[in-house]
Amino acid sequence: MFDRLLPKVIDNTYRGQKPGLWLFGLLVLMKLVMSMGIIFNGANTAVRADGIPLDTYPAAAAQTIVALFALYGYFTFVICALGILVLARYRSMIAIMFALLLVEHLGRKLILQFLPIVRVGAPPASAINLGLLTLILIGLALSLWPRKSSEGPR
Repeated sequence: MFDRLLPKVIDNTYRGQKPGLWLFGLLVLMKLVMSMGIIFNGANTAVRADGIPLDTYPAAAAQTIVALFALYGYFTFVICALGILVLARYRSMIAIMFALLLVEHLGRKLILQFLPIVRVGAPPASAINLGLLTLILIGLALSLWPRKSSEGPR
């Protein structure tokens, strides 16, 4: 399992279960679309998806929040670009990319436990993030689970 997570050779051979490959592509596409929405429409994302009451903050504070959202969206875009590269050329890294997505997701959750964001209502971002976390966990398990044809001699 550890060899599939950190392969000795980085090539275009995916050794996990085929649905894990498709799940990774789906996650990269979803996060890419989300990152574009955050970069180009951060204020709307902050208010509608995350329930942040931007209109209650001074204009400079609201602008800072939107800028921080855009910066996070750009970070996500870069991770997605790396994911596209992995899908196209370095598929043996898919398990480590799932692990990276998991660490990023859980790290954000941990930080928000200590530095919570003031939100109003029941924003849909929580449900969406739970769904993404579920897909990441399933994808990681599938990418670490070897196909019969890739096990080889032991």
